[in-house]
Amino acid sequence: MTEGSIASDKGIGVTLALSAVAVVGAVVMYGHPTQYGKAWGFAAAFVFALLAVVAIQAFE
Repeated sequence: MTEGSIASDKGIGVTLALSAVAVVGAVVMYGHPTQYGKAWGFAAAFVFALLAVVAIQAFE
């Protein structure tokens, strides 16, 4: 059995931070009263979720 180790938890921390912002964007998308605000919420949720996936891959 091989052992794997993570040299740093930076990837996990960055991913969790970006995921938290993506969740906030999703809440804004759901709760904002105007379509313009919902669009910005969707954009934020999409971009930060994408960056969270990229961060976990980049720091692996």
